[in-house]
Amino acid sequence: MRMGAKTGAAALVERIEWPLVIVVVLLAALGLLNLRNASLNSPASFHLAQAVWYMVGLGAITVVTVIHTRFFQRWAYVGFGAVVLLLVAVALFGTELNGSKRWLNFGAFLVQPSELLKLAVIVVTARFFNDRNKEGSHSLRELVVPTAIVLSGVFWVFNQPDLGTSLVILAIFGTMVLFEGVRWQSVVALAVAGVIALPFGYAFGLKEYQRDRVLSFMNLDADTHGQSWQVRQSMIAFGSGRVWGKGHEEGTQVQKGFVPEHENDFIAANWGEERGFVGMLLLLGLYFAFVAAALNVSRKARDRYGVLVGVGVAALFFWHTVVNLGMVTGMLPVVGLTLPMLSYGGSSLLTMMVAIGLLFNVSFHRPSYG
Repeated sequence: MRMGAKTGAAALVERIEWPLVIVVVLLAALGLLNLRNASLNSPASFHLAQAVWYMVGLGAITVVTVIHTRFFQRWAYVGFGAVVLLLVAVALFGTELNGSKRWLNFGAFLVQPSELLKLAVIVVTARFFNDRNKEGSHSLRELVVPTAIVLSGVFWVFNQPDLGTSLVILAIFGTMVLFEGVRWQSVVALAVAGVIALPFGYAFGLKEYQRDRVLSFMNLDADTHGQSWQVRQSMIAFGSGRVWGKGHEEGTQVQKGFVPEHENDFIAANWGEERGFVGMLLLLGLYFAFVAAALNVSRKARDRYGVLVGVGVAALFFWHTVVNLGMVTGMLPVVGLTLPMLSYGGSSLLTMMVAIGLLFNVSFHRPSYG
């Protein structure tokens, strides 16, 4: 009996993705340290509040991991529908902050359902293609149903308005679809349609402040004390870090308040100022390692659902990182997207932690064959 139990325990330990565990722990440690330094001159202790959210997130990872994978597959459509209903509730009863209505107020805390939609899209897309179990590439006609499902949620997010989250959800879905396989004729047709729709989307789909952000991105020198201020100060912070950085607790741009929202979307500015180019390479290396670990979970999965969940979570972290670092360095317009595991915020952090839990879930419950 003891030997059998030991063998079973050893089998479970083998299913734990230790590289993923190490990367997550390192990102969490760097995130808390960076938040602590960024808030040295702030009355709020962001790193302490973030540590509490990490504890909550650890519990979420544990719960998601131990629940059998079939549960998430079975309830994927119901869960997606529940998230869409929450988004409708936001439109009707949501709390408005900074010109956007994105939150549901539960008194002690705010909930941002658009974050839940990222997870729901990953799970429901994986369920859809797992059920179809089609070999070969998909045509545009075959993609109408999953696209309509995803757009039924993105519509409400876009109207909040939240362009950044809408785009990253579409990018996650697009990555999973491309992984599944799309006929090259369909890809070309979508690309041409996208180019044609771009000017119409800019003129009629964006709010005035969103168009201002695009114009500011195209000419950062046009309004140095207005729309361009945040990005320019962030770029100064990165530049002043040079190769090795100013050193621990030696950042000035962020700590003296020149970079607005430095604890949220622009948290990378503090890391780049204190740690320099070498520190940014280290951070990028950790994100690359996370994506590689997620794809390794996908590679080991025994069914199509597990494969696609791994791809979806990898896409979630990849696109969040690319867009966030692109906007804080002036290479992309500002769209209000967090840096995974580093930006302050309970909803965003819990989303990433539950996504990590989905990876452990796929790994933990994959069948083992003797």
